[in-house]
Amino acid sequence: MAKTAVRTESPEPKELHVLAVDDSLVDRKVIERLLKISSCKVTAVESGSSALQYLGLDGEKSSVGFDDGLKVNLIITDYSMPGMTGYELLKKLKQTSSALRKIPVVIMSSENIMTRIDRCLEEGAEDFLVKPVKLSDVERLKDYMLKGEEDNKANATQKRKIDDDSLSLPPTRKLEEDPSSVLPTSLQLLPTHLSCDLSASGQAFSSPSSAQSLSKRPRLID
Repeated sequence: MAKTAVRTESPEPKELHVLAVDDSLVDRKVIERLLKISSCKVTAVESGSSALQYLGLDGEKSSVGFDDGLKVNLIITDYSMPGMTGYELLKKLKQTSSALRKIPVVIMSSENIMTRIDRCLEEGAEDFLVKPVKLSDVERLKDYMLKGEEDNKANATQKRKIDDDSLSLPPTRKLEEDPSSVLPTSLQLLPTHLSCDLSASGQAFSSPSSAQSLSKRPRLID
């Protein structure tokens, strides 16, 4: 009997999501087109404050929808913008206590100023692109996005391992961390000072020989 071959299809590659920030409509359209050519999903906003609002860092609820599986894999922002510069946006993202600080950030500028480039890189930017941005520049950005994905997976694996280890603690470890867990339920319900006294008394009279020696003590006659 001839065997029928089972064809397995490999899963489609996950679409990477880029948040592009630029006050210039023309530059936003250019970077959006280049990113879409590179098979990236793009969300374009016109200012740093709009980017913070989109990410939920302005006190409002995030519109990113992380619970739905949509998240930002990379942020690319212009340096010179009114209101909030790209450098200030970078600092805000890297100083937040949330997981958003791990998103790779790339700065763009039409001015090739070394002090500006060094300052951004020292603050945590992954790269600094000089405009006009080319397709080869955008292709290079994928390396940062994929690296961020690998780091997130490694962190998630480490967290699961820690949770599993805490669930499989031996009894002696659990006793050290929570001594009250070995007390009878009736003692646990008593006030703290009484339960401590009773547990201490229980230890004193737990030995039969101790109770017997006390019973043999001579009584004092007034």
